[in-house]
Order: sequence, then structure tokens, then C-alpha cells
Amino acid sequence: MSAAHLGTVATAGATIWLTGLSGAGKSTISEALIVRLREAGHRVDILDGDEVRQVLTADLGFSREDRITNVRRIGYVAEVVARNGVLALVPVIAPYAEARDSVRERHEKAGTPFVLIHVATSVEVCAERDVKGLYAKQKAGLMSGLTGVDDPYEDPTNADLRLDTAGRTLDESVDAVWAVLSARGLV
Repeated sequence: MSAAHLGTVATAGATIWLTGLSGAGKSTISEALIVRLREAGHRVDILDGDEVRQVLTADLGFSREDRITNVRRIGYVAEVVARNGVLALVPVIAPYAEARDSVRERHEKAGTPFVLIHVATSVEVCAERDVKGLYAKQKAGLMSGLTGVDDPYEDPTNADLRLDTAGRTLDESVDAVWAVLSARGLV
């Protein structure tokens, strides 16, 4: 995390975890939200799942066990960052409830706020967007293990917000997340 990513006003930290399928809008929402949070004077950073996989969890594959370990590692870093007064935005697929629950429990034990946003965009809409070309590769038989297609995604039952981005503008999606953060006293 670089100093350029941080805002200027010291506030209580929290982890805002955005879970959902590839192409659901997690990173897009996070990038727009970080701007709004900085403008409001919050210290904030993003722990993007794709970037973290290149450095912190590059040793892991995509088996169930490795995906759970990946989420737990990211969750640990997010909790440390949040406990130090930063709003940690975490746009990570996190397909398994077990791993997400483990991260939430770690935050609760530490007394660090944790907000789970389920970016619940359908697999059909995500496949249409196909931001990374993953759905096309899977359909062509060039890859397997795509979350939500031929690998499981367990919808959260304990999300603080269920947000379907289909038919919503980016501003509407950010407003919905902001409202949850406001209700929790985090903004």
C-alpha cells in the first residue's frame, strides 16, 4: 500500500469486502468508491484480488483449499490495514462461505468493522461483460474452474448489502454501498 493511496483524515478503519463473480462490478465499484471516500477525507486503499494474487498469494492455485487460503490471507491483511485506521476496500471473488465467514470472525475477534457487499450480478450478465475474456475461454474449452460456471460460488447469506449491478448506474451502485457505510457510522 503506497502513501499515494491513502487519504488525509484519520478515521476509524474497516474492511469493506465486495464478493461476487468475475465481471460483477466489484473492482469498478471499488475504484469509484475510493474516489468518493478520499474526497470525504477518509484514509482508504484497495486490496484487489487480481493484484494480490500476483504478489501475496502467487504460490496458490485455484483448488478449493488454495482459494480458501487466498481469501484468509487477504482477510488478514485487510484486518491489519483496517485496524490501523484505513478503510480497506477488498474486491475479491471469495467463492466459499467458509472462507468469508473466517475473515468476518477474525475481524469480529479483533473488534474491527467488517462490511460484506454481495455484488450479486448474474452469471449471464457477467458473461456478457466478460471483462477479462474468461467466460469466452471457458466456453471455448480453453479453461475450466471458472467460478459460477463450472466451479462453485456460494452466495452469501449474511451480506450487509446484496447489490445487482445489472440495470444500475455506477453512481447508483456506489450510493448503495455508501448508504450501508453511513448506516454503520463508517462515513
